[in-house]
Amino acid sequence: MKQPNYRKAILTVIVLVLIYGSFITMLLRLEEGAPNSKINNLADAMWYLVETLTTVGYGDVLPTTYWGRMIGFVFLLSSLGVYGFIIGQIANFMSTLKEQKELGLNGTQFKNHVVMIGWNDFGQSVISHLVAAGRQVAIITKDRPSIDIIREYYSIDNVYTLYSDYNNFDLLEKANLKEASVVFINLNDDTEKLVYIINIKKHFQDLNYVVTLDNGNLKNTFVNAGVTYAISKNEISSKLLASYIYEPDVAILSEEIIAYAHEDHEYDMKEFLIVGSNPLIRMPYEKAFLDLKKQCNVILIGIVKIADGKRIMHKNPEQNIMIESGDYLLMLMDRKGQDRLKRVFHIEEGV
Repeated sequence: MKQPNYRKAILTVIVLVLIYGSFITMLLRLEEGAPNSKINNLADAMWYLVETLTTVGYGDVLPTTYWGRMIGFVFLLSSLGVYGFIIGQIANFMSTLKEQKELGLNGTQFKNHVVMIGWNDFGQSVISHLVAAGRQVAIITKDRPSIDIIREYYSIDNVYTLYSDYNNFDLLEKANLKEASVVFINLNDDTEKLVYIINIKKHFQDLNYVVTLDNGNLKNTFVNAGVTYAISKNEISSKLLASYIYEPDVAILSEEIIAYAHEDHEYDMKEFLIVGSNPLIRMPYEKAFLDLKKQCNVILIGIVKIADGKRIMHKNPEQNIMIESGDYLLMLMDRKGQDRLKRVFHIEEGV
């Protein structure tokens, strides 16, 4: 980003002050004591300078000597240059403020948001689903033209963009990384992602990191490096392809429920946190299953409990588990069911 040259501007102002100070001193010496002169002290000389430079020209103070008028002539002509300098500096300052805002250098107040480091077509597809689900996203990119593309697609209320080198960790804090729920490392290849994970964890240790891998064999390597979720693109696509071959209806439903439901008839699998005001607290799993189906047309398919900081998932449990505050419920629902559920739970989906 082009930075304003404040040093040059300050130097120009100092030079102008010295030049005009010299002219005012000369004018005062020429006019002071001259017949019919109205410039008899420093205040009069300053007033005449301001009148002339601003092109107001009240005419209440005028030089009467020949050389005094010549100095006034210099003041008059130089006023055009002074105006140009002032307007240019104001325009430069406003342009800098606008560019800083566009490049995200003013920071964001997003919290519990998703931070994506790196921008490409795959990342755009991911963000579209996140925004559709109501999540706020901060995108960090070192590709300047992509900033304009992102701004065309997404509202600043939902997506914040930061133009930065990925290794400038001080600048990355403007994306409010410490308050993010997940950091998605969306770089070009697996090796670059692994090196970057090792570096960024030195500065931001206690965050949840997610990566997608071209080589599924590297999963354990990334998990050992501190990644929370390592997802193999080939593994997911191969499973879905195989499902389309021998059970296409299951594949169609699977593809639908892992994405955001855009239409009322579409189904989605969602995860909701049980908080203190939830009516399902201290309710047996089986009863919650029946009540949710009857009241919201929502199918309860699993529960996640947190034990010693670890997430333990119970998928359609046979035993009658009691629902507690802090648990997560996994449910299958359409958009109408989602709206009904939000009114009951008073909370948005997601971890």
